[in-house]
Amino acid sequence: MIFFEKEPCKKSWGEISLSWFCGPGRLAWLILTLLVYASPTLARQQEPADPAPQTGLPGAGTSSREQLPNPQSPARISGRVVDPVGVPTSGATVRLTRDGQSVDQETQSGDDGQFSFANVAPGSFHLTIASAGFATQAFDGNLKSAENYAVPQIVLTIATAITEIRVVPSRFEVAEEQIKVQEQQRALGILPNFYVSYIANAAPLSPKQKFELAGKTIVDPVTFGVTAAIAGLQQSDDELGGYGQGAQGYAKRYGAAYADTVTGTMIGSAILPSLLKQDPRYFYKGTGSKHSRVLYALANSVICKGDNGHWQANYSGILGSLAAGGISNLYYPAADRGAGLTFENTLIGIGATAATNVLQEFVIRKLTPKVPNHDPSNP
Repeated sequence: MIFFEKEPCKKSWGEISLSWFCGPGRLAWLILTLLVYASPTLARQQEPADPAPQTGLPGAGTSSREQLPNPQSPARISGRVVDPVGVPTSGATVRLTRDGQSVDQETQSGDDGQFSFANVAPGSFHLTIASAGFATQAFDGNLKSAENYAVPQIVLTIATAITEIRVVPSRFEVAEEQIKVQEQQRALGILPNFYVSYIANAAPLSPKQKFELAGKTIVDPVTFGVTAAIAGLQQSDDELGGYGQGAQGYAKRYGAAYADTVTGTMIGSAILPSLLKQDPRYFYKGTGSKHSRVLYALANSVICKGDNGHWQANYSGILGSLAAGGISNLYYPAADRGAGLTFENTLIGIGATAATNVLQEFVIRKLTPKVPNHDPSNP
């Protein structure tokens, strides 16, 4: 076997590269280059497109058809008002009230009974429906955003007339209750003090009540006892001497004293006050200075309050004393009769009344139990 020895390769690096590029290695190099540059481009094409930023504006990240509804979008409320038989009620006033809103909305139902409120903000609401002749109706609901809220049909009902009846006692009944209190007024718990009113604005007495109060006074047991004491003093001082002494004289004096009480009380506190419409009672003052109270007490011996509440001359008391004095001439002894004596006794009676009124103002009230609370109004 013969071996042929090849000449060693003495080519440079540039010659080798050029020969490789120009030779069979060129195809491999082109393929490698394409793979290197093409792969990043393909990778970018395969990546999904970045979503548009969420700006909250239409078309940003979503199409206008895919927009979400605004939670505060205005809504609408509508309904229908009918009467009890189902006939539409026109002209009914429908008021819309919202929590936290000072201004209410108001509308009226149409001929078909329909009503509506547009552009209403979402939230709770209150409807009030009113129409003449019908009772007011109400409805509460909660409105959602962009909702068309249909209120259930409002059926009005016939209004029921309510008549308020106040039972006010009559003036007679009020006076009757006040008299019952007066009849329990006794100085020291014994002496009658019926003709004094501690209620400044007491109800005026009717004629019947004036006679009843006079009758209770003249038949009171204390009246008989006081009359007996007066007759005893008269006999001890030999007053009305024409009656004499002894039991017979005492009986005459007792009868005359009691007759004076009866005629004076009936004429001056019942008959004339009923005819002249005057009040026979003394109205306790109880307030102000002592001087003003004394003057008030003295003046009340010649003035009195009328049934109309106004002050006037006390014709009943003065004329009653004169009438009682004139009647006493029928049973007094001859020496104790006469017009002069009658007028004298009348003046004495007025003075005694004035003194009694002063005692009423400052002393007797303190000695009288069961006295009602004093009304300090102008007596």
